[in-house]
Amino acid sequence: MSEKQAPFAERSSFWMRGGGPSADVIVSTRVRLARNHKNVPFPPEMAKEHAEQVLSLARDLNDCLRRDSEGEYVFDFWPLSELDETDRWVLVEKHLVSPQLVKTAALSGVILRSDDAVSIMINEEDHFRIQCLFPGLNLTHSRELAQQVDHILHEVVNCAFDEQLGYLTTCPTNLGTGMRSSVMAHLPGLVMLNRLEDVISGLSEIGATVRGLYGEGTESRGDLFQISNRITLGQSESEICANLQAVIGEIVRKERSAREEAYGRRRDELEDKVFRAYGILTNARMIETKEAMRLLSALKLGRDLNIVTHVSQDLFSQMMIRMRPALIQSRAGTSLDPRQRDIRRASLIRNALLDS
Repeated sequence: MSEKQAPFAERSSFWMRGGGPSADVIVSTRVRLARNHKNVPFPPEMAKEHAEQVLSLARDLNDCLRRDSEGEYVFDFWPLSELDETDRWVLVEKHLVSPQLVKTAALSGVILRSDDAVSIMINEEDHFRIQCLFPGLNLTHSRELAQQVDHILHEVVNCAFDEQLGYLTTCPTNLGTGMRSSVMAHLPGLVMLNRLEDVISGLSEIGATVRGLYGEGTESRGDLFQISNRITLGQSESEICANLQAVIGEIVRKERSAREEAYGRRRDELEDKVFRAYGILTNARMIETKEAMRLLSALKLGRDLNIVTHVSQDLFSQMMIRMRPALIQSRAGTSLDPRQRDIRRASLIRNALLDS
């Protein structure tokens, strides 16, 4: 483990606590703002001294965030070079940093609020990427918090901004507000009825995009999908969130309708799927991540349809992250091979279910 004590694996992130509006379909909401320093080359072109300059600004920003929080929350700046590989991947698994940031660990960092509701990636695709994460469908609160942090960022950083184009970013799709709003949606009903492709096609036509569990280039696990706006130019931040809110509202309606239809048409099959998942998860002694995600997804669906009412509402949000490889290894405090992780994963889920 790293010399600097990292609490990432032990603490429960705010967005993982479950609940929130439309929590049966929307697991979490994220609003991200991309910002760059006007007088520093953007990350794809910057040298080591430029990266160090941005990291120095990040320390100043962290000090300002601590001051303005008035003790309500603690902010900490973590250079990724000071964290070991396991801790870095714990941050990825908890959706606090991207896999891309880990690949440039020597020149990157992250600022975290003590409840992980605020995460600021340093020197990823852009110099600063503010992320605010909430449970359930919470676009308004996520946006408001991101704007508060952005206001403090502007006290420290002379942001690259053009009167016509708005905020300048490495990727042209982020020009304008630099905002990307997204939700993590649980869509087993649409998957079960083979209607997801039609929904994805429709989203593309109205300027939204669908990605896997950990963003672009990753696959879906446990019927989880990230849905976000694709264009930031020509729209205000409130318009982006309002448009996505309307889109997500329609997806929530379609998913709920699909679940009811599936339960009405295939009740025995659906109940068998749910109880088989419960039986395996409460008895398995070894289980891989992919299988665990599939079974937890079925169990969440069963809980949301009141098939298994004794299972905790927030179990899915907690377990989908806590049973991931780096988190299991970090909590063990030692290196584990895949078989050892599978054993610990099965025990973790089994005990959580028996205690719920």
